[in-house]
Amino acid sequence: MDRLTRKELKSDHFALEVQHGVEFVSGHRKQMGLYAAIAAAVVAIVLGVYFYRQHSAVQRQDALSNALQVLNAQVGPQQSEYTLAFPTEDARKKASVKAFTDVASKYSGSEEGNFAEYMLGTMAANDGNLADAEKRLKRVADSGNSNAASFAKLALAQVYAAEGKPAEAEKVARDLIDHPTAVVSKEQATFTLAHIIEATKPGEARKLLEPFRSSDRPNLSRAAINALGIMNTKK
Repeated sequence: MDRLTRKELKSDHFALEVQHGVEFVSGHRKQMGLYAAIAAAVVAIVLGVYFYRQHSAVQRQDALSNALQVLNAQVGPQQSEYTLAFPTEDARKKASVKAFTDVASKYSGSEEGNFAEYMLGTMAANDGNLADAEKRLKRVADSGNSNAASFAKLALAQVYAAEGKPAEAEKVARDLIDHPTAVVSKEQATFTLAHIIEATKPGEARKLLEPFRSSDRPNLSRAAINALGIMNTKK
């Protein structure tokens, strides 16, 4: 698993991918699979940064790493003895849920356990079970773990929006803006908030994104220009 630096975690590509996930989920509740895919990729990256130093937590790390391997396993015939594969998507999903549930249960309260719970929350959202997603994500968001909690809050804001709870969604997003972390930046939280409020507070949403138009980070600038263009078409 690649070990990326904090600077790389906050790269333009990562910011853009999160923005795409926010836009997709807020506009297409039934197609939340993209967000789940982004969430899985994000967690895989974060694991490489934050877990490799914790030598005393090897078992927890291995358990979570194995669960992620199940989630990202191939569907179809196994290509080689070194790759994991499942005959159907449903089989892979069931195995993934079991793997993450085992980690969340066995290592409850740990960073690994919180990440497993976070993944179960995003998977529930992907299946359209927003009530379960909200419950799981809120539990992680309230855990006090800055890394897992940050991801959970970002996802929770989007779930609230999909549930038709704009006030709750806005509150969580604004809190993320005020308290950015190494894994969820102020820019990512700002894009999330802009998409949450664009229907009810279009002026403020545009004002939030406008400064990014001239950013010296090309992907961030393009994301802002694209988002503002979409907002303008909805006037």
